[in-house]
Amino acid sequence: MHSAAENKRIGEVKTRLFRFGDKQNPFVFRSGEKLESVTLAYETYGTLNPAKDNAILVYHALSGSQHAAGTNRSVPAAGRLWTNELHRGWWDDFIGPGKAIDTRHWFVICANYIGGCYGSSGPVSRNPRTGKPFGRAFPTVMMGDIVDAQIQLLNHLGIDVLHAVIGGSLGGLCAVNHATRYADRVKRVILIASGIETSVLQRIYNYEQICAIEEDKFFQGGNYYGRKRPDRGLTLARMISHKTFVSLDMLSERARKEVVRPEEDKDKWYWMSHPVESYLRKQGLKFVNRFDANTYLRIIDAWQRFDLLKDAEGKTYREVFRRCRAQHYLVFSIDSDACFYPDRQEQLCQELKGAAVPFQHITVHSEKGHDSFLLEPELFTPHIYYMLERD
Repeated sequence: MHSAAENKRIGEVKTRLFRFGDKQNPFVFRSGEKLESVTLAYETYGTLNPAKDNAILVYHALSGSQHAAGTNRSVPAAGRLWTNELHRGWWDDFIGPGKAIDTRHWFVICANYIGGCYGSSGPVSRNPRTGKPFGRAFPTVMMGDIVDAQIQLLNHLGIDVLHAVIGGSLGGLCAVNHATRYADRVKRVILIASGIETSVLQRIYNYEQICAIEEDKFFQGGNYYGRKRPDRGLTLARMISHKTFVSLDMLSERARKEVVRPEEDKDKWYWMSHPVESYLRKQGLKFVNRFDANTYLRIIDAWQRFDLLKDAEGKTYREVFRRCRAQHYLVFSIDSDACFYPDRQEQLCQELKGAAVPFQHITVHSEKGHDSFLLEPELFTPHIYYMLERD
């Protein structure tokens, strides 16, 4: 592996748009709903070799984007949502020359999910039948739909077999869906702080967020475009989720920098009295500037409905994973993770072992919780680099 001194940032990048589908060949969602035209916003880093066998597909997390590395100051298709917070790639410390995913060797692809709000077809997109945003009329999105749309992108790029598919958090659910349903098109699978099913605790947290948004009086059943947005509901939803992203110790540490100020809203009887409250509220208020409430509901719904056995058409996980014996898996756990607890990865590894799929399980010791895979490249890089470079 190369020394830190050799690591360089990718620099300025641009989002590209891939469009597919027509009246004769619409994109069919797993719900049976159809779109005659689909757009995927995506970015690539590195160079695809002549054999087209050095490609790596990265799936982003719940509120992520196609912008995984480098600097991208403008995505016109994302409109007002492309804030300063998004200008630097969300995995910039992992992708680039000399980094975990070395772009001197690998061609990296990251696409915004169908149903997304950063340029891909989603609730904020214009409905050709009405000339207005789809809103609640946008089709139900399943994890299999997200994967199938990205398969269309790979076909467009002429990539038959991926060197690796990588996903962290919810992106890991997409990655394992991809790897099991298109087993002959993936060589390596790297899953970080993820699993193979939605836990009961995740369902509870997700449902709380759904209720927070839907019960905002400005949500209007999802038809709020051109009107006042359900910012209170989306703020609360982000506050609910954020507490699972960082450990309590890290949350307390970050909150020390927060200044508690009296609330201006006269409708409230409780005024914040502790920096932790101020910190969580600040995270929620920042989030509403860069994300869409309908999109948030669509992606959380895909998480709630995630069913690997149904999508992969198997009766048991071991049956599904037996088709993956030619693949190599690298599974990461984070010991302080409160979103995808380590037992989620232990379950995955037991199924891989039972199906005789080669795998390596690494437990990362971190005080930063679930977000460690975004913040601490030094804990993951040696293992990712070795997995990608091994014969």
